[in-house]
Amino acid sequence: MSCDLLPAETEGNHYQGDVFDIIGNDWDLMIGHPPCTYLSVSGMHWTTRGLRDPQLTIDALEFFRKLLDAPIPKICIENPISVASTRIRKPDQIIQPWQFGHHESKATSLWLKGLPLLKHTNVLKTPESGRWDNQTASGQNKLAPSADRWKLRSKTYQGIADAMANQWGAEVLEGDRDESQWEPKLQLSLL
Repeated sequence: MSCDLLPAETEGNHYQGDVFDIIGNDWDLMIGHPPCTYLSVSGMHWTTRGLRDPQLTIDALEFFRKLLDAPIPKICIENPISVASTRIRKPDQIIQPWQFGHHESKATSLWLKGLPLLKHTNVLKTPESGRWDNQTASGQNKLAPSADRWKLRSKTYQGIADAMANQWGAEVLEGDRDESQWEPKLQLSLL
């Protein structure tokens, strides 16, 4: 099941609303993607320069912490390089799309609870130019500013999503339950 305040972009089981309405529904696994707007290190200059209310970051950190502390045995919280690393705890793993078959670079931190590190599935060689497809010559993301840039930048790469589903889905199935008696519950994915 996916959960978001926004409607789903694809067909499937989706709860549109506050994740805390359903977080206690006896889930096996949650992969959370909390908004990074007020957490990412790359955007903190807005706060440190006094152009954004610091309370927005405090609130975002509290939301992040509540997700990480949810009553779910297996949790992954995904975010870019963020202040959660210094204000909550360091991530367990930092991955890149190019480790999962994509010709892009985007350092992505994973905070894990009850899950093993994600294994790379298709590590690509660094391009001869030294830049991945999504980078400018200075190394910045070359996606131009737009009304939906935040949405485009926040999408999870399919290779990473597949690795999470295959590896951690198997982790749930290999749990302590007697599989002959087990009826799989839906896994909660916060978008």
